[in-house]
Amino acid sequence: MPQSQQILALNAFDASRAGRLDDATARLVERRQKTFGPTSVLFYEEPMHVVSANGVWMNTADGQRYLDVYNNVPSVGHCHPRVVEAIARQAGQLNTHTRYLYDIIHTYAERLLETFPDGLDKVTFTCTGTESNDLALRIATAATGRRGFVVTDNAYHGNSWAVTDVSPSSMPGKAPPPHVRVIRAPDVYRAPSDDLPGRFAADLQEAIDSLEADGIGFAAFLADTIFSSDGIYADPAPFLGPAVAAAHAAGGLFIADEVQPGFGRTGDAMWGFMRHGVTPDIVTMGKPMGNGFPMGGVVSRADLLEAFTKSVGYFNTFGGNPVAAAAGLAVLDVIADEGLVANAAEVGTHLRDRLRHLAGNGHPEIGDVRGAGLYVGVDFVRDPLTREPAPELATRVINGLHRKNILIGAAGRHGNVLKIRPPLVFSRQNADQLVDCLGEVLEEG
Repeated sequence: MPQSQQILALNAFDASRAGRLDDATARLVERRQKTFGPTSVLFYEEPMHVVSANGVWMNTADGQRYLDVYNNVPSVGHCHPRVVEAIARQAGQLNTHTRYLYDIIHTYAERLLETFPDGLDKVTFTCTGTESNDLALRIATAATGRRGFVVTDNAYHGNSWAVTDVSPSSMPGKAPPPHVRVIRAPDVYRAPSDDLPGRFAADLQEAIDSLEADGIGFAAFLADTIFSSDGIYADPAPFLGPAVAAAHAAGGLFIADEVQPGFGRTGDAMWGFMRHGVTPDIVTMGKPMGNGFPMGGVVSRADLLEAFTKSVGYFNTFGGNPVAAAAGLAVLDVIADEGLVANAAEVGTHLRDRLRHLAGNGHPEIGDVRGAGLYVGVDFVRDPLTREPAPELATRVINGLHRKNILIGAAGRHGNVLKIRPPLVFSRQNADQLVDCLGEVLEEG
């Protein structure tokens, strides 16, 4: 079985190969290494020098245009003119912190909360998904008086100290800290089950019992509701129901990380958790809410926020600033006016159908196609019978598609799952281009 891989290493540029680059790109890589240091990661065997983007396309300095099937952050499309105009207009009028009253942030808060179930009626704004998840952990700890968390075994929730602790994919091969327990991802491809909801809930209960037995206590179950870093597990929905019930029965909370599945991406509703018929206690969001503008948020119940603010003073200087609110409001308008939730459902179904047709026509290396809406996983295997992961094939496909002007990435513990999460304006024609080129790359061997 291939070893686990750190999420950023799945498609990272190897700086030792910089000598193979053209002179202009090599100079940029050298400048980056001198100033950024080892925390900087570049994608692809041949890094891209991008100069502009629009819709589902990214353009490079050499005049090439690339179909972007990777970036969920520009959720309504790169440089959407309505978002760009809203940001520019507000930046020219006012941008300050949230300790003053101004209309646009209240309008945005009201519009955003209208998309949530009853009871989830308070929003706290942040600047990133990491900040949102960090705040959610703190709220859960204050509300329950406990400090133990349960996550899936290859989850990613951000990069602060506290959030890295609950992001096993950032620390492959390392044991989780004492206050964290990991459970199996809801994978029915490699671990078939007639009762995934029951099995998943039982795994969660075992983790809860372990935290209680060690005197740590159970504060919350934190899950990305499309299980993106785990390898993209959407079905059979609604499998989360019994697990959420188990969390509540133990006196803990359910935190839904909607940074990746939220804002209509799954095609069923505005939020990924809605596919499962559950209501979280806390919901976290990140940069897709502002189409890439640094923006995040936490939606929760009033009683949870009251418990938290009694324990600590909290503020976020630029969370919810006027420009962020303008960007977020424009995104909500575009999603509604352009029918992007329905588009995610329709195009996503077409894409999965075409991928499954490709798999069934001479490509057994495609072991599984899964997902919801415009979040799709293609699971590559070395053998369709043993279902052994094939990360080397995923790497070859990613770079092969790059050479065909398509940008894509990978996910999963072994890096063998092709991760398809384009902007929500992705069309059937874009999907056809992706599948046709994927077929060509696989045929090239």
